[in-house]
This record gives sequence, structure tokens and C-alpha cells, in this order.
Amino acid sequence: MRDPNFEQCVQACYECAIACDVCAAICLEDEPARMKRCIGLCTDCAAVCRLCAAMLARNGEFSTALCTLCALVCDACARECSPHGAQHCQICAGACLGCTLACRDMLER
Repeated sequence: MRDPNFEQCVQACYECAIACDVCAAICLEDEPARMKRCIGLCTDCAAVCRLCAAMLARNGEFSTALCTLCALVCDACARECSPHGAQHCQICAGACLGCTLACRDMLER
């Protein structure tokens, strides 16, 4: 039987990936030079979140390690996006925080 936090974590990972994709795309369009770190972290975060969700779904051997990495990357992305006032950055920061918490919940099992 799967961990009860499994579905919540997978959903949080996918929601975070989408929010990061949107944030990176808008920042790239609006202010690429000033938002370089935000764009990079959002891009990395989206990739890690998608991989984490897929590995969790397969109950992959390295799911725990990837959840740990996902929580770290999401936390860094949330800290980068949260000071920016743009709505897409705030949405991204919130999704990243949610994913960080969901991954940490999976790790506490």
C-alpha cells in the first residue's frame, strides 16, 4: 500500500512544475537579465519536480533521495521568487513552498 502522502506529493510536484514553467516564461519575456537567477531556478525546479513525481509514481529505488533534492530545490526557488512582487512569482513561491512541505512529509514516513 502506498504512503498516504503519496498522492498529495505527486500533485504538489506537478503543480509546482507548472507554476515554475509559467514564472520562468514570463520572467524570460519581461526582464531576462534582471531575473536570470529566478529563471534558472524555476527551470531546474520544474525539471526536478516532474522527475520526482514520475519516480514516486513508479516507486523508484531513489525516490527518497529525489524527494530530498526536490525539497531543497523547491525551497531555494521559493526563496528566490517570494521577494519579487509579480503575481507569477508569488504563485510560483507558494507552489514551491507547498511542494517543499509535501516532499518533507513523504520523507518523514
